[in-house]
Amino acid sequence: MSEENEEVDDERPIAGIGTLVFGKWDATEIVCSDPGLAPYLNLKTVGTPHSGGRHANAWFGKAKLSIVERFINGLMRSGKYTGKKLGAAKAFEEALDRIADRTGENPLQTFVNAIGNAAPMEEITRIRYGAVSQPKAVDSSPSRRLDVALRHLCKGSQQGTHKTKRSLTQCIVNELTKAAAGDVASFAIAKKEEVERIAASAR
Repeated sequence: MSEENEEVDDERPIAGIGTLVFGKWDATEIVCSDPGLAPYLNLKTVGTPHSGGRHANAWFGKAKLSIVERFINGLMRSGKYTGKKLGAAKAFEEALDRIADRTGENPLQTFVNAIGNAAPMEEITRIRYGAVSQPKAVDSSPSRRLDVALRHLCKGSQQGTHKTKRSLTQCIVNELTKAAAGDVASFAIAKKEEVERIAASAR
């Protein structure tokens, strides 16, 4: 009986069934310090992060999509990486490997910390009173915060390759590590602080 209990207790993550990202990194040990974002951070992935857009027309279908795949899709928004999903996926996988070598920790934790630091708490909208429109500060929903953080992290990673010899992998590593540390040199952190500063003045 004791041998059977040991076999049952020894349930380790297996590559390809939704627990290991890229077959290397265990997503079950990742912790999000932001309680608002935590329910929306989906790290479950089955094998290759490519769903084929099956959640595209579903109500809040993007919440079921892995943030790893959403980040890879964001890298293909514009420029020379448009439509090259295999290249973007390989660049992100290599970036995670380099972050792991540099920090000695799970790189998915750095990725989640970067998203948490880059997610703006409030934004501005324009409210119209008759013929006059005024900016007004509004709180951002968790889903919106995640969308904005991923978009800015992808844009910062992609813009780092313009007119330089740096590869996409190097730029992803730079952007994620700076954002995880809360460094203003990160494009995503700079955009977040700019938006929150404008919102604070429009309260």
